[in-house]
Amino acid sequence: MNNPSILKRCGSILVFGTMLAVAGCGGSGGGGGGASSTGTLSLQITDGPVDTAEHVYIQFSGLEIQSADGKRTTLYYCQDPADATKTILKDTACTTPPVLPKQLDLLTLNGGQAEALLNGYTLPSGHYSWIRLMVDTAGMHDSYIVLLGGADHELTIPSGDQTGLKLNRGFDVPAGGSADFTIDFDLRKSVHVTGTGEYMLRPTLRMVDNVMVGAIAGTVDNTLMTVTCDPVNDHPAVYVFEGSGVTPDDIDGIAPDPVTTASVKLDSNDGMYKYMAAFLEAGSYTIAFTCDAAADDPIVDNTLAFSGTTPVTVTANTSTVHNF
Repeated sequence: MNNPSILKRCGSILVFGTMLAVAGCGGSGGGGGGASSTGTLSLQITDGPVDTAEHVYIQFSGLEIQSADGKRTTLYYCQDPADATKTILKDTACTTPPVLPKQLDLLTLNGGQAEALLNGYTLPSGHYSWIRLMVDTAGMHDSYIVLLGGADHELTIPSGDQTGLKLNRGFDVPAGGSADFTIDFDLRKSVHVTGTGEYMLRPTLRMVDNVMVGAIAGTVDNTLMTVTCDPVNDHPAVYVFEGSGVTPDDIDGIAPDPVTTASVKLDSNDGMYKYMAAFLEAGSYTIAFTCDAAADDPIVDNTLAFSGTTPVTVTANTSTVHNF
């Protein structure tokens, strides 16, 4: 398995009640470019958790960026000729060897963590129509899941090798400036098991502008965790829904689906149960707590018990605190 530490981890860990540290990964907007005809694009990837797995590895071989006028930029992850443990971006296909695709364990990228896919890459300025992430699924242990207990299964991504993972979100690269986005790869919405026992990944992706996002973070009362939840069998989580006054529901592809979810975890340093829902665009949300996240099958209408439903307003570059 290729899994070297080859990607730059952005400084995106959110701190309760403080500003998001997205500036360290760049930012959108103009800057000193004058008559420049180029700008830069940065992309990072984050994840919403899934409760039945220890690891979820996705292998990326490259990405494509399509401009509004039809010009396409294709980039490949290749082995660095100067250091066999590192990957570089090339605008031509890798030779064989050296090839070194990027394999990421997405379960390490939640709670405000993110990993860079593209860091300040120079592109012609202007409007772009979509981005496609190219993934590998045809081989053994390229994209796969490791379940609790250690059993692993290959992940099937419908048409993944042929079409990749396409994000149809238009964006602008400003002349002389930078564009900086996070792609949220929500595993809780994406992973399910077919009737034949095949592990299917139907990726649910959203892309947000890093200068326009904030977070919701806080604690869950220890009594609520120990009385309401079974600490062995339950998987507590906070569900985040767009808009205020939303009646919370499970993930099933029917509105209202949550924008994202956040696991509730025990902080061994202070004995508090904490959660963080990061990379949320500024606006109004409804959040709710449940012990039943592990029972939420994304292709089935499940009945989950929610408590503590409340409206929360997210402000850009700020972590809003709400405690259950």
